[in-house]
Amino acid sequence: MLFHLLDDPWVNASPAVEAGADSPRDGQAVLDVGAGELLLDAHRFKDLVVDLPTQKPAIFRQVLLPIVVDALGRPSDAAQWAAMFRAGKFSAEQREKLTAYFDQHHARFRLFDADDPFGQVAGLRTAKGEAKGSALLVATAATGNNVPLFSSRTEGDPPPLTPAQAARWLLHTHCWDTAAIKTGAVGDPQVKKGKTTGNPTGSLGQLGVVMPVGRTVYETLLLNIPYGPPLLSDDLPQWRRRSAEGDLEDTLSCATPAWQTRTSRGLLDVWTWQSRRIRLLPEQTPDGPWVTRVIVAAGDRLVTVPDHEPHTAWIIDSAGARAKKTSTRTTAAAVARPRRHQPGKAAWRGLQALLAVDWEQSDATATRSGFHTSVLLGQLNEVRDRLPAAYPLQVELTGIAYGNQSAVVEDLFFDAIPLPLTALDADGILYGCVLEAADQAEKLATAVNHLSADLRRAAGSDPIPWDKGQRPGDTLLHALDPLMRRLLAGLRQVGEDFDATERGLLAWEHKAAAETWAVAEQVLSTAAPGTFTGRTVTQGSKEHTYRLSTAERSFRRRLDDVLARRAAERKAARTAPSPEPTDGEASSLTTEG
Repeated sequence: MLFHLLDDPWVNASPAVEAGADSPRDGQAVLDVGAGELLLDAHRFKDLVVDLPTQKPAIFRQVLLPIVVDALGRPSDAAQWAAMFRAGKFSAEQREKLTAYFDQHHARFRLFDADDPFGQVAGLRTAKGEAKGSALLVATAATGNNVPLFSSRTEGDPPPLTPAQAARWLLHTHCWDTAAIKTGAVGDPQVKKGKTTGNPTGSLGQLGVVMPVGRTVYETLLLNIPYGPPLLSDDLPQWRRRSAEGDLEDTLSCATPAWQTRTSRGLLDVWTWQSRRIRLLPEQTPDGPWVTRVIVAAGDRLVTVPDHEPHTAWIIDSAGARAKKTSTRTTAAAVARPRRHQPGKAAWRGLQALLAVDWEQSDATATRSGFHTSVLLGQLNEVRDRLPAAYPLQVELTGIAYGNQSAVVEDLFFDAIPLPLTALDADGILYGCVLEAADQAEKLATAVNHLSADLRRAAGSDPIPWDKGQRPGDTLLHALDPLMRRLLAGLRQVGEDFDATERGLLAWEHKAAAETWAVAEQVLSTAAPGTFTGRTVTQGSKEHTYRLSTAERSFRRRLDDVLARRAAERKAARTAPSPEPTDGEASSLTTEG
Protein backbone atom coordinates (compact mmCIF):
# COMPACT_ATOMS: atom_id res chain seq x y z
CA MET A 1 0.00 0.00 0.00
CA LEU A 2 1.95 2.98 -1.31
CA PHE A 3 1.36 6.72 -1.07
CA HIS A 4 4.19 9.22 -1.27
CA LEU A 5 3.94 12.90 -0.30
CA LEU A 6 6.61 14.00 -2.76
CA ASP A 7 5.36 12.06 -5.77
CA ASP A 8 1.62 11.43 -5.37
CA PRO A 9 -0.93 14.25 -5.65
CA TRP A 10 -2.31 15.35 -2.29
CA VAL A 11 -2.07 19.17 -2.33
CA ASN A 12 -4.65 21.22 -4.23
CA ALA A 13 -3.16 24.30 -5.88
CA SER A 14 -4.41 26.95 -8.28
CA PRO A 15 -2.23 27.83 -11.28
CA ALA A 16 -0.72 31.32 -11.29
CA VAL A 17 -2.42 33.72 -13.68
CA GLU A 18 0.89 35.48 -14.29
CA ALA A 19 2.39 32.29 -15.70
CA GLY A 20 0.12 32.44 -18.76
CA ALA A 21 0.91 29.80 -21.35
CA ASP A 22 3.63 28.45 -19.06
CA SER A 23 1.02 27.33 -16.51
CA PRO A 24 1.00 23.59 -15.81
CA ARG A 25 -1.99 21.82 -17.31
CA ASP A 26 -3.65 24.92 -18.76
CA GLY A 27 -7.38 25.27 -18.41
CA GLN A 28 -7.66 23.62 -14.99
CA ALA A 29 -8.78 25.84 -12.12
CA VAL A 30 -7.34 23.59 -9.40
CA LEU A 31 -4.58 21.01 -9.75
CA ASP A 32 -3.75 18.03 -7.53
CA VAL A 33 0.02 17.87 -7.13
CA GLY A 34 2.64 16.27 -4.95
CA ALA A 35 4.93 18.31 -2.75
CA GLY A 36 7.84 17.74 -5.15
CA GLU A 37 6.10 19.23 -8.19
CA LEU A 38 4.62 22.03 -6.11
CA LEU A 39 8.04 23.13 -4.86
CA LEU A 40 10.00 22.76 -8.09
CA ASP A 41 7.34 24.70 -10.01
CA ALA A 42 6.31 26.97 -7.13
CA HIS A 43 6.34 30.02 -9.42
CA ARG A 44 3.65 28.42 -11.60
CA PHE A 45 1.13 28.11 -8.79
CA LYS A 46 -0.81 30.96 -7.26
CA ASP A 47 -1.95 29.50 -3.95
CA LEU A 48 -3.08 26.38 -2.11
CA VAL A 49 -6.74 25.37 -2.09
CA VAL A 50 -7.59 23.71 1.22
CA ASP A 51 -10.55 22.03 2.89
CA LEU A 52 -10.29 24.32 5.91
CA PRO A 53 -8.26 27.56 6.21
CA THR A 54 -6.28 26.13 9.12
CA GLN A 55 -4.84 23.45 6.83
CA LYS A 56 -2.83 25.99 4.85
CA PRO A 57 -0.32 27.03 7.53
CA ALA A 58 -0.07 23.38 8.58
CA ILE A 59 0.96 22.27 5.06
CA PHE A 60 3.45 25.11 4.70
CA ARG A 61 5.03 24.60 8.12
CA GLN A 62 5.02 20.81 8.33
CA VAL A 63 6.22 20.09 4.77
CA LEU A 64 6.91 22.89 2.26
CA LEU A 65 8.91 25.46 4.25
CA PRO A 66 11.17 22.99 6.11
CA ILE A 67 12.03 21.15 2.88
CA VAL A 68 13.13 24.41 1.23
CA VAL A 69 15.16 25.63 4.20
CA ASP A 70 16.71 22.24 4.97
CA ALA A 71 17.67 21.68 1.34
CA LEU A 72 18.82 25.19 0.37
CA GLY A 73 19.52 26.87 3.70
CA ARG A 74 17.97 30.20 4.50
CA PRO A 75 19.08 33.57 3.09
CA SER A 76 21.85 35.04 5.20
CA ASP A 77 20.74 38.67 5.00
CA ALA A 78 18.25 41.08 3.44
CA ALA A 79 20.24 41.42 0.22
CA GLN A 80 20.32 37.69 -0.43
CA TRP A 81 16.65 37.34 0.46
CA ALA A 82 15.68 40.18 -1.88
CA ALA A 83 17.75 38.68 -4.71
CA MET A 84 15.93 35.36 -4.34
CA PHE A 85 12.59 37.13 -4.21
CA ARG A 86 13.26 39.19 -7.35
CA ALA A 87 14.29 36.02 -9.20
CA GLY A 88 10.66 34.91 -9.02
CA LYS A 89 11.49 31.21 -9.09
CA PHE A 90 14.09 28.71 -7.98
CA SER A 91 17.24 28.79 -10.09
CA ALA A 92 18.48 25.73 -11.98
CA GLU A 93 21.05 25.14 -9.25
CA GLN A 94 18.44 25.38 -6.51
CA ARG A 95 16.14 23.00 -8.38
CA GLU A 96 19.00 20.51 -8.59
CA LYS A 97 19.56 20.79 -4.83
CA LEU A 98 15.86 20.26 -4.17
CA THR A 99 15.78 17.23 -6.46
CA ALA A 100 18.84 15.79 -4.75
CA TYR A 101 17.18 16.37 -1.38
CA PHE A 102 14.05 14.54 -2.58
CA ASP A 103 16.19 11.59 -3.64
CA GLN A 104 18.21 11.52 -0.42
CA HIS A 105 15.18 11.56 1.90
CA HIS A 106 12.68 9.91 -0.41
CA ALA A 107 11.92 7.06 2.00
CA ARG A 108 10.95 9.50 4.74
CA PHE A 109 7.86 10.76 2.89
CA ARG A 110 5.91 7.50 2.59
CA LEU A 111 2.55 7.97 4.27
CA PHE A 112 1.81 4.28 4.93
CA ASP A 113 5.33 2.90 5.30
CA ALA A 114 5.40 -0.11 7.63
CA ASP A 115 8.63 0.93 9.36
CA ASP A 116 8.66 4.74 9.23
CA PRO A 117 5.37 6.36 8.08
CA PHE A 118 5.56 10.14 7.57
CA GLY A 119 4.61 12.12 10.68
CA GLN A 120 3.57 8.96 12.54
CA VAL A 121 4.84 6.18 14.78
CA ALA A 122 5.05 2.75 13.20
CA GLY A 123 3.21 0.07 15.13
CA LEU A 124 1.62 2.57 17.52
CA ARG A 125 -1.05 0.74 19.55
CA THR A 126 -3.00 0.83 22.78
CA ALA A 127 -2.97 -1.82 25.49
CA LYS A 128 -6.37 -3.07 24.38
CA GLY A 129 -5.66 -2.78 20.67
CA GLU A 130 -8.27 -0.03 20.26
CA ALA A 131 -8.52 2.53 17.48
CA LYS A 132 -10.87 5.43 16.92
CA GLY A 133 -12.67 6.72 13.87
CA SER A 134 -10.95 9.00 11.38
CA ALA A 135 -13.19 11.84 12.62
CA LEU A 136 -10.62 12.26 15.39
CA LEU A 137 -8.37 13.95 12.81
CA VAL A 138 -11.07 16.12 11.23
CA ALA A 139 -11.61 19.30 13.23
CA THR A 140 -15.12 19.83 11.84
CA ALA A 141 -16.32 16.25 12.48
CA ALA A 142 -18.17 14.93 15.52
CA THR A 143 -15.98 12.94 17.90
CA GLY A 144 -16.03 12.63 21.68
CA ASN A 145 -16.80 16.01 23.25
CA ASN A 146 -16.11 17.83 19.99
CA VAL A 147 -19.56 17.77 18.35
CA PRO A 148 -20.24 20.58 15.85
CA LEU A 149 -23.79 21.93 16.09
CA PHE A 150 -24.81 21.06 12.54
CA SER A 151 -22.61 18.02 11.91
CA SER A 152 -24.16 15.59 9.42
CA ARG A 153 -22.26 12.63 10.89
CA THR A 154 -22.05 10.99 14.29
CA GLU A 155 -19.01 9.53 16.03
CA GLY A 156 -20.18 6.07 15.01
CA ASP A 157 -20.13 7.09 11.35
CA PRO A 158 -16.55 8.33 10.74
CA PRO A 159 -15.78 9.88 7.35
CA PRO A 160 -13.62 7.66 5.12
CA LEU A 161 -10.51 9.60 4.11
CA THR A 162 -8.56 9.19 0.90
CA PRO A 163 -4.77 9.09 1.35
CA ALA A 164 -4.60 12.72 0.20
CA GLN A 165 -7.23 13.81 2.72
CA ALA A 166 -5.61 11.76 5.47
CA ALA A 167 -2.25 13.42 4.78
CA ARG A 168 -3.71 16.91 5.06
CA TRP A 169 -5.62 16.14 8.27
CA LEU A 170 -2.56 14.41 9.73
CA LEU A 171 -0.59 17.66 9.43
CA HIS A 172 -3.56 19.62 10.70
CA THR A 173 -3.74 17.46 13.83
CA HIS A 174 -0.10 18.07 14.70
CA CYS A 175 -0.76 21.82 14.48
CA TRP A 176 -4.31 22.29 15.80
CA ASP A 177 -5.44 19.23 17.77
CA THR A 178 -7.55 19.82 20.88
CA ALA A 179 -6.06 19.48 24.36
CA ALA A 180 -6.89 17.48 27.52
CA ILE A 181 -6.96 13.67 27.82
CA LYS A 182 -5.40 11.51 25.10
CA THR A 183 -5.26 7.77 24.57
CA GLY A 184 -2.28 6.08 26.22
CA ALA A 185 0.04 4.19 23.88
CA VAL A 186 2.05 1.09 24.63
CA GLY A 187 5.66 2.15 25.12
CA ASP A 188 4.83 5.54 26.63
CA PRO A 189 6.28 5.51 30.17
CA GLN A 190 4.08 8.43 31.25
CA VAL A 191 0.76 6.69 30.65
CA LYS A 192 -1.49 6.35 33.71
CA LYS A 193 -4.53 4.08 33.63
CA GLY A 194 -4.43 3.95 29.86
CA LYS A 195 -4.52 7.75 29.46
CA THR A 196 -2.31 10.83 29.42
CA THR A 197 -3.56 14.10 30.88
CA GLY A 198 -2.48 17.70 30.70
CA ASN A 199 -1.92 17.62 26.94
CA PRO A 200 -1.82 21.12 25.41
CA THR A 201 -3.32 21.95 22.04
CA GLY A 202 -1.32 21.48 18.87
CA SER A 203 1.63 23.81 18.29
CA LEU A 204 -0.43 26.42 16.41
CA GLY A 205 -3.42 26.23 18.72
CA GLN A 206 -1.66 28.55 21.15
CA LEU A 207 -1.01 31.23 18.50
CA GLY A 208 -2.85 33.70 16.35
CA VAL A 209 -1.17 32.72 13.09
CA VAL A 210 -0.01 35.64 10.90
CA MET A 211 1.05 34.52 7.43
CA PRO A 212 2.13 36.88 4.61
CA VAL A 213 1.02 35.71 1.15
CA GLY A 214 2.42 36.71 -2.23
CA ARG A 215 1.35 36.41 -5.87
CA THR A 216 2.69 32.87 -6.27
CA VAL A 217 3.53 29.95 -4.03
CA TYR A 218 7.22 30.76 -4.61
CA GLU A 219 6.75 34.29 -3.28
CA THR A 220 4.72 33.00 -0.34
CA LEU A 221 7.53 30.59 0.51
CA LEU A 222 10.08 33.41 0.53
CA LEU A 223 7.78 35.71 2.51
CA ASN A 224 7.56 33.03 5.22
CA ILE A 225 11.28 32.28 5.50
CA PRO A 226 13.11 34.56 7.96
CA TYR A 227 16.66 35.34 6.84
CA GLY A 228 19.58 35.16 9.25
CA PRO A 229 22.64 33.13 10.19
CA PRO A 230 22.80 29.40 9.39
CA LEU A 231 20.60 27.19 11.52
CA LEU A 232 22.11 25.14 14.34
CA SER A 233 23.34 21.67 13.46
CA ASP A 234 20.75 20.00 15.70
CA ASP A 235 17.86 22.04 14.29
CA LEU A 236 16.35 19.46 11.93
CA PRO A 237 12.89 18.70 10.53
CA GLN A 238 11.06 15.80 12.11
CA TRP A 239 11.83 13.35 9.27
CA ARG A 240 15.55 13.76 10.00
CA ARG A 241 15.08 13.24 13.73
CA ARG A 242 13.89 9.65 13.37
CA SER A 243 15.82 7.13 15.48
CA ALA A 244 16.61 5.16 12.32
CA GLU A 245 18.95 7.93 11.20
CA GLY A 246 21.15 7.30 14.21
CA ASP A 247 22.61 10.81 14.08
CA LEU A 248 20.87 12.09 17.21
CA GLU A 249 20.08 10.81 20.65
CA ASP A 250 17.05 8.56 20.88
CA THR A 251 15.54 11.02 23.37
CA LEU A 252 15.00 13.46 20.49
CA SER A 253 13.30 10.92 18.26
CA CYS A 254 9.67 11.45 17.37
CA ALA A 255 9.27 7.92 15.93
CA THR A 256 8.53 6.20 19.24
CA PRO A 257 5.50 6.35 21.56
CA ALA A 258 7.59 8.12 24.21
CA TRP A 259 7.34 11.90 24.34
CA GLN A 260 8.93 14.70 26.30
CA THR A 261 8.51 18.32 27.35
CA ARG A 262 11.33 20.39 25.93
CA THR A 263 12.30 23.64 24.23
CA SER A 264 12.49 24.03 20.49
CA ARG A 265 15.91 23.52 18.88
CA GLY A 266 15.20 26.12 16.20
CA LEU A 267 13.14 27.04 13.18
CA LEU A 268 12.93 23.61 11.51
CA ASP A 269 12.16 21.94 14.82
CA VAL A 270 9.27 24.27 15.68
CA TRP A 271 7.86 24.15 12.14
CA THR A 272 7.65 20.34 12.18
CA TRP A 273 6.80 19.96 15.86
CA GLN A 274 5.22 16.56 16.53
CA SER A 275 2.64 17.47 19.16
CA ARG A 276 0.94 14.07 18.83
CA ARG A 277 1.93 10.46 18.26
CA ILE A 278 -0.31 9.28 15.44
CA ARG A 279 -0.86 6.17 13.37
CA LEU A 280 -3.12 6.01 10.33
CA LEU A 281 -4.78 2.63 9.81
CA PRO A 282 -5.62 2.34 6.09
CA GLU A 283 -7.89 -0.29 4.58
CA GLN A 284 -7.50 -1.60 1.06
CA THR A 285 -10.76 -1.39 -0.92
CA PRO A 286 -11.66 -1.89 -4.59
CA ASP A 287 -11.44 1.93 -4.90
CA GLY A 288 -7.98 2.03 -3.36
CA PRO A 289 -6.81 2.65 0.21
CA TRP A 290 -9.08 4.53 2.62
CA VAL A 291 -8.41 5.64 6.18
CA THR A 292 -11.30 5.10 8.58
CA ARG A 293 -9.45 4.29 11.83
CA VAL A 294 -6.63 6.14 13.59
CA ILE A 295 -4.72 6.22 16.85
CA VAL A 296 -3.88 9.63 18.34
CA ALA A 297 -1.77 9.70 21.51
CA ALA A 298 0.25 12.29 23.45
CA GLY A 299 3.17 13.96 21.71
CA ASP A 300 5.97 16.39 22.49
CA ARG A 301 5.14 19.48 24.54
CA LEU A 302 6.77 22.88 24.16
CA VAL A 303 8.04 24.44 27.38
CA THR A 304 7.14 27.84 25.95
CA VAL A 305 6.51 29.40 22.57
CA PRO A 306 10.04 30.30 21.39
CA ASP A 307 11.00 33.80 20.32
CA HIS A 308 12.06 32.41 16.93
CA GLU A 309 8.43 31.44 16.21
CA PRO A 310 7.84 33.47 13.01
CA HIS A 311 4.08 33.14 12.54
CA THR A 312 2.60 35.15 15.39
CA ALA A 313 2.40 38.71 16.67
CA TRP A 314 3.22 39.31 20.32
CA ILE A 315 1.73 41.00 23.35
CA ILE A 316 4.40 42.62 25.51
CA ASP A 317 3.59 42.46 29.21
CA SER A 318 5.76 44.69 31.37
CA ALA A 319 6.78 43.49 34.79
CA GLY A 320 4.72 46.29 36.32
CA ALA A 321 1.58 45.19 34.47
CA ARG A 322 2.12 41.56 35.49
CA ALA A 323 2.64 42.55 39.11
CA LYS A 324 -0.63 44.49 39.07
CA LYS A 325 -2.49 41.44 37.75
CA THR A 326 -0.92 38.98 40.18
CA SER A 327 -0.38 41.28 43.18
CA THR A 328 3.28 40.22 43.33
CA ARG A 329 6.44 42.27 43.14
CA THR A 330 8.81 41.67 40.24
CA THR A 331 11.73 43.47 38.61
CA ALA A 332 12.01 41.23 35.55
CA ALA A 333 12.05 42.63 32.02
CA ALA A 334 8.99 42.71 29.82
CA VAL A 335 7.76 39.32 28.62
CA ALA A 336 6.31 38.58 25.19
CA ARG A 337 3.44 36.14 24.72
CA PRO A 338 1.65 35.17 21.48
CA ARG A 339 -1.30 37.33 20.50
CA ARG A 340 -4.36 35.24 19.64
CA HIS A 341 -7.08 36.32 17.24
CA GLN A 342 -10.57 37.12 18.44
CA PRO A 343 -13.32 35.35 16.44
CA GLY A 344 -15.78 37.75 14.88
CA LYS A 345 -13.27 40.60 14.83
CA ALA A 346 -11.98 41.62 11.38
CA ALA A 347 -8.23 41.46 10.82
CA TRP A 348 -7.91 45.22 10.19
CA ARG A 349 -9.16 45.84 13.73
CA GLY A 350 -5.83 44.41 14.94
CA LEU A 351 -3.59 46.59 12.79
CA GLN A 352 -2.02 48.15 15.86
CA ALA A 353 -0.36 44.83 16.61
CA LEU A 354 0.47 43.94 12.99
CA LEU A 355 2.23 47.27 12.40
CA ALA A 356 4.12 47.39 15.73
CA VAL A 357 7.61 47.07 14.27
CA ASP A 358 9.47 49.52 16.52
CA TRP A 359 9.65 47.43 19.70
CA GLU A 360 13.19 46.24 20.38
CA GLN A 361 14.37 43.61 22.84
CA SER A 362 16.68 46.18 24.37
CA ASP A 363 13.64 48.31 25.19
CA ALA A 364 12.01 45.55 27.24
CA THR A 365 12.15 47.46 30.49
CA ALA A 366 9.98 46.85 33.50
CA THR A 367 7.65 49.70 32.52
CA ARG A 368 6.96 49.13 28.81
CA SER A 369 3.98 47.20 27.44
CA GLY A 370 2.36 46.96 24.05
CA PHE A 371 2.55 44.87 20.91
CA HIS A 372 5.24 43.56 18.61
CA THR A 373 4.57 42.38 15.10
CA SER A 374 5.55 38.96 13.79
CA VAL A 375 9.13 38.17 12.81
CA LEU A 376 8.08 37.95 9.16
CA LEU A 377 6.33 41.34 9.01
CA GLY A 378 9.23 42.88 10.88
CA GLN A 379 11.53 41.43 8.22
CA LEU A 380 9.37 42.90 5.45
CA ASN A 381 9.79 46.30 7.08
CA GLU A 382 13.55 45.92 6.68
CA VAL A 383 13.42 44.87 3.02
CA ARG A 384 10.48 47.00 1.83
CA ASP A 385 12.82 49.38 -0.05
CA ARG A 386 13.99 46.39 -2.12
CA LEU A 387 10.43 45.51 -3.21
CA PRO A 388 7.96 47.41 -5.40
CA ALA A 389 6.14 50.05 -3.35
CA ALA A 390 2.79 48.85 -4.69
CA TYR A 391 3.52 45.15 -4.12
CA PRO A 392 0.15 43.39 -3.53
CA LEU A 393 0.97 41.86 -0.15
CA GLN A 394 -1.82 39.94 1.55
CA VAL A 395 -1.71 38.99 5.22
CA GLU A 396 -3.73 35.95 6.27
CA LEU A 397 -4.73 35.53 9.91
CA THR A 398 -5.74 32.08 11.13
CA GLY A 399 -6.67 30.69 14.51
CA ILE A 400 -8.91 28.36 16.46
CA ALA A 401 -10.89 29.24 19.58
CA TYR A 402 -11.17 26.28 21.93
CA GLY A 403 -13.77 25.74 24.63
CA ASN A 404 -14.21 23.60 27.74
CA GLN A 405 -10.55 23.40 28.81
CA SER A 406 -9.44 23.49 25.15
CA ALA A 407 -10.93 20.03 24.63
CA VAL A 408 -13.36 21.12 21.91
CA VAL A 409 -13.19 23.37 18.86
CA GLU A 410 -15.52 26.27 19.58
CA ASP A 411 -14.85 28.57 16.64
CA LEU A 412 -12.46 29.10 13.77
CA PHE A 413 -10.91 32.40 12.73
CA PHE A 414 -9.73 33.27 9.24
CA ASP A 415 -9.34 36.62 7.53
CA ALA A 416 -7.09 38.17 4.92
CA ILE A 417 -6.35 41.84 4.34
CA PRO A 418 -4.27 43.80 1.81
CA LEU A 419 -1.39 45.51 3.59
CA PRO A 420 0.65 48.35 2.04
CA LEU A 421 4.35 47.70 2.55
CA THR A 422 5.00 51.36 3.36
CA ALA A 423 2.52 51.11 6.26
CA LEU A 424 5.18 49.09 8.09
CA ASP A 425 7.37 52.20 8.30
CA ALA A 426 6.56 53.79 11.66
CA ASP A 427 7.95 57.12 10.39
CA GLY A 428 6.06 57.02 7.10
CA ILE A 429 2.80 58.67 6.07
CA LEU A 430 0.77 55.51 5.60
CA TYR A 431 1.57 54.11 9.03
CA GLY A 432 -0.35 56.84 10.82
CA CYS A 433 -3.07 57.00 8.17
CA VAL A 434 -3.90 53.29 8.35
CA LEU A 435 -4.02 53.29 12.14
CA GLU A 436 -6.08 56.49 12.10
CA ALA A 437 -8.68 54.98 9.77
CA ALA A 438 -8.96 51.82 11.88
CA ASP A 439 -9.32 53.93 15.02
CA GLN A 440 -12.00 56.05 13.34
CA ALA A 441 -14.02 52.95 12.55
CA GLU A 442 -13.91 51.85 16.19
CA LYS A 443 -14.89 55.33 17.41
CA LEU A 444 -17.79 55.52 14.94
CA ALA A 445 -19.08 52.22 16.30
CA THR A 446 -18.78 53.63 19.82
CA ALA A 447 -20.68 56.77 18.77
CA VAL A 448 -23.56 54.69 17.40
CA ASN A 449 -23.59 52.60 20.58
CA HIS A 450 -23.75 55.78 22.67
CA LEU A 451 -26.70 56.99 20.58
CA SER A 452 -28.51 53.72 21.19
CA ALA A 453 -27.72 53.82 24.91
CA ASP A 454 -28.96 57.41 25.29
CA LEU A 455 -32.22 56.65 23.49
CA ARG A 456 -32.81 53.54 25.59
CA ARG A 457 -32.22 55.56 28.77
CA ALA A 458 -34.61 58.23 27.50
CA ALA A 459 -37.23 55.51 27.03
CA GLY A 460 -36.69 54.21 30.58
CA SER A 461 -34.66 51.09 29.85
CA ASP A 462 -31.00 50.11 30.23
CA PRO A 463 -28.41 50.10 27.42
CA ILE A 464 -27.64 46.84 25.63
CA PRO A 465 -24.87 45.04 27.58
CA TRP A 466 -21.55 45.00 25.77
CA ASP A 467 -21.28 41.21 25.97
CA LYS A 468 -24.88 40.33 25.16
CA GLY A 469 -27.13 40.88 22.18
CA GLN A 470 -26.40 42.70 18.93
CA ARG A 471 -25.37 46.30 19.39
CA PRO A 472 -25.69 48.76 16.48
CA GLY A 473 -21.94 49.41 16.58
CA ASP A 474 -21.34 45.79 15.52
CA THR A 475 -23.67 46.32 12.57
CA LEU A 476 -21.71 49.43 11.60
CA LEU A 477 -18.33 47.69 11.79
CA HIS A 478 -19.68 45.01 9.46
CA ALA A 479 -20.81 47.72 7.02
CA LEU A 480 -17.43 49.50 7.22
CA ASP A 481 -15.46 46.30 6.56
CA PRO A 482 -15.46 46.46 2.72
CA LEU A 483 -14.68 50.19 2.84
CA MET A 484 -11.64 49.59 5.04
CA ARG A 485 -10.34 46.84 2.78
CA ARG A 486 -10.83 49.08 -0.26
CA LEU A 487 -8.94 51.85 1.54
CA LEU A 488 -6.00 49.55 2.36
CA ALA A 489 -5.82 48.35 -1.24
CA GLY A 490 -6.01 51.92 -2.52
CA LEU A 491 -3.32 53.23 -0.17
CA ARG A 492 -1.05 50.50 -1.51
CA GLN A 493 -1.09 52.32 -4.86
CA VAL A 494 -0.44 55.89 -3.64
CA GLY A 495 2.66 55.09 -1.60
CA GLU A 496 4.01 58.11 0.31
CA ASP A 497 2.15 60.72 -1.75
CA PHE A 498 0.73 62.97 0.99
CA ASP A 499 -1.90 64.72 -1.15
CA ALA A 500 -3.17 61.45 -2.64
CA THR A 501 -3.30 59.91 0.83
CA GLU A 502 -5.32 62.84 2.18
CA ARG A 503 -7.75 62.57 -0.72
CA GLY A 504 -8.14 58.87 -0.04
CA LEU A 505 -8.78 59.44 3.66
CA LEU A 506 -11.30 62.21 2.91
CA ALA A 507 -13.16 59.86 0.56
CA TRP A 508 -13.07 57.19 3.27
CA GLU A 509 -14.54 59.63 5.81
CA HIS A 510 -17.41 60.58 3.49
CA LYS A 511 -18.30 56.95 2.83
CA ALA A 512 -17.85 56.02 6.49
CA ALA A 513 -20.18 58.88 7.47
CA ALA A 514 -22.81 57.66 5.03
CA GLU A 515 -22.67 54.14 6.48
CA THR A 516 -22.73 55.51 10.02
CA TRP A 517 -25.81 57.61 9.33
CA ALA A 518 -27.53 54.62 7.70
CA VAL A 519 -27.15 52.67 10.95
CA ALA A 520 -27.98 55.71 13.10
CA GLU A 521 -31.20 56.32 11.15
CA GLN A 522 -32.30 52.78 11.97
CA VAL A 523 -31.64 53.46 15.66
CA LEU A 524 -33.50 56.79 15.54
CA SER A 525 -36.46 55.35 13.63
CA THR A 526 -37.08 52.76 16.34
CA ALA A 527 -37.01 55.29 19.21
CA ALA A 528 -40.09 55.17 21.41
CA PRO A 529 -42.44 58.22 21.43
CA GLY A 530 -41.52 58.94 25.05
CA THR A 531 -37.92 59.75 24.06
CA PHE A 532 -39.08 63.14 22.71
CA THR A 533 -39.75 64.46 26.21
CA GLY A 534 -37.13 62.18 27.72
CA ARG A 535 -36.36 61.16 31.27
CA THR A 536 -34.26 62.57 34.08
CA VAL A 537 -31.98 60.18 35.94
CA THR A 538 -30.26 60.96 39.23
CA GLN A 539 -26.76 59.53 39.58
CA GLY A 540 -25.29 60.37 42.94
CA SER A 541 -25.70 64.12 43.40
CA LYS A 542 -26.09 64.88 39.70
CA GLU A 543 -29.09 64.77 37.42
CA HIS A 544 -28.87 63.74 33.77
CA THR A 545 -31.68 64.31 31.30
CA TYR A 546 -31.87 61.93 28.36
CA ARG A 547 -34.07 62.83 25.40
CA LEU A 548 -34.10 62.37 21.62
CA SER A 549 -32.80 65.85 20.78
CA THR A 550 -29.81 65.73 23.12
CA ALA A 551 -28.94 62.19 22.02
CA GLU A 552 -28.90 63.20 18.36
CA ARG A 553 -26.95 66.38 19.08
CA SER A 554 -24.31 64.42 21.00
CA PHE A 555 -24.10 61.90 18.17
CA ARG A 556 -23.53 64.63 15.57
CA ARG A 557 -20.82 66.17 17.71
CA ARG A 558 -19.05 62.82 18.11
CA LEU A 559 -19.30 62.21 14.36
CA ASP A 560 -17.64 65.56 13.59
CA ASP A 561 -14.92 64.92 16.18
CA VAL A 562 -14.08 61.52 14.68
CA LEU A 563 -14.30 62.51 10.99
CA ALA A 564 -12.36 65.78 11.25
CA ARG A 565 -11.52 66.10 7.54
CA ARG A 566 -15.14 65.75 6.52
CA ALA A 567 -16.24 68.22 9.20
CA ALA A 568 -13.64 70.78 8.10
CA GLU A 569 -14.68 70.43 4.45
CA ARG A 570 -18.34 70.89 5.33
CA LYS A 571 -17.56 73.93 7.47
CA ALA A 572 -15.49 75.47 4.70
CA ALA A 573 -18.32 74.91 2.21
CA ARG A 574 -20.81 76.62 4.53
CA THR A 575 -18.62 79.67 5.19
CA ALA A 576 -17.36 80.14 1.63
CA PRO A 577 -18.92 83.25 -0.06
CA SER A 578 -21.23 82.52 -2.96
CA PRO A 579 -19.81 83.66 -6.33
CA GLU A 580 -21.45 86.71 -7.97
CA PRO A 581 -23.65 85.56 -10.87
CA THR A 582 -22.76 86.68 -14.38
CA ASP A 583 -25.26 88.55 -16.51
CA GLY A 584 -26.37 85.35 -18.17
CA GLU A 585 -26.69 83.54 -14.86
CA ALA A 586 -28.60 86.47 -13.34
CA SER A 587 -31.00 86.49 -16.27
CA SER A 588 -31.50 82.76 -15.91
CA LEU A 589 -32.11 83.01 -12.19
CA THR A 590 -34.57 85.84 -12.71
CA THR A 591 -36.44 83.93 -15.36
CA GLU A 592 -36.63 80.84 -13.15
CA GLY A 593 -37.80 82.94 -10.24
